[in-house]
Amino acid sequence: MYMLFIRLVLFIILCFSCIKANATEANTETNLPSVNVGVLKYGTVNWEIAVIKHYKLDKKYNFNLQVMPLSNKNASAVALQSKAVDIILGDWLWVNRQRFNGKSYTLYPTSIASGGLYINGDSTAKSLHDLTQAKIGVAGGSVDKNWLLLQAYAQKKYKLNIKKNAEIVFATPPLLNRLMQRNDVDAAINFWHYNARLSANGYQLLVSVPEMLAELGVTNKVPLLGWVFDQDWAAKHNRKLTGFLQASNDAKMLLLFCDEEWQRIRPLTKAENDEVFIALKKEYRTRLLAKFGPEEMQATKQVFAILAQQGGRNLVGKATTLAAETFWQTDDINHPIFNQLAEGSSNRQTICAFK
Repeated sequence: MYMLFIRLVLFIILCFSCIKANATEANTETNLPSVNVGVLKYGTVNWEIAVIKHYKLDKKYNFNLQVMPLSNKNASAVALQSKAVDIILGDWLWVNRQRFNGKSYTLYPTSIASGGLYINGDSTAKSLHDLTQAKIGVAGGSVDKNWLLLQAYAQKKYKLNIKKNAEIVFATPPLLNRLMQRNDVDAAINFWHYNARLSANGYQLLVSVPEMLAELGVTNKVPLLGWVFDQDWAAKHNRKLTGFLQASNDAKMLLLFCDEEWQRIRPLTKAENDEVFIALKKEYRTRLLAKFGPEEMQATKQVFAILAQQGGRNLVGKATTLAAETFWQTDDINHPIFNQLAEGSSNRQTICAFK
């Protein structure tokens, strides 16, 4: 009876210890400052967010990540402008446009411009000359950046006005892929994850964005998207911002090198089969920005000039140049992705074992 009593007392003490420990941990997490991030509800950025959450990378860098799902790009812009969120994923052209409207937004670049013009795997087209009088589908509207680059490329390389020599069909990304699959369009420019699905199903790149840029005299990689936030907010909350960007980089590093992470997030990719899943993983990894320095900044200025000429004020607004502060400049962030891409994947086991 006495031993039973002792065991009961020990059990109660153990329970209280666990409760106290959990309460202490919960209080510690509750007291951490929050970083509010707005992301598209079904966007591929959620893959990275899932990795941050799974490994509590926000706690590692002393902040609480709060995620607001948003319906579209316009909702993201509104959420940032109304201060409903601190950070969104956006493109540098929008940021530059806002700076010329008196806003102090800035961008930390994360991914490069990619993709291109896709054709059916059995198409006989060898160049844009073979697509005159053809139907070309475009996602993203008339000022889609890749579509504007294609027009500049066609004019420079072939003296071809592709808008006049082809029938242009604008469509949403999922509809455009269906049009391609039904042979209702002969070629398509789509968003990267839809391109990956085309690639997995035998469609081929007729001309890639890097090829377009090279023809236009741009030899360095150019950023496309990045984390967007207010410069004044960043100055006031530098520790929170630095922590978030480090967590973001850590998550990207895991997705870059660790195949097992992809198995865990596979349901989020909504890959229809193994081929699509592999294509999505490969394309995601190739899009990560490995370097952003003076050369890349100069290349981005070149691209701005090209896009401004092609897209006009509908694209760049009042902006006449690329503002220097469009890109967030900081030495506070350790760039594990940059370093690992430069050094190769020799430390893959160490990276994937860190978790």
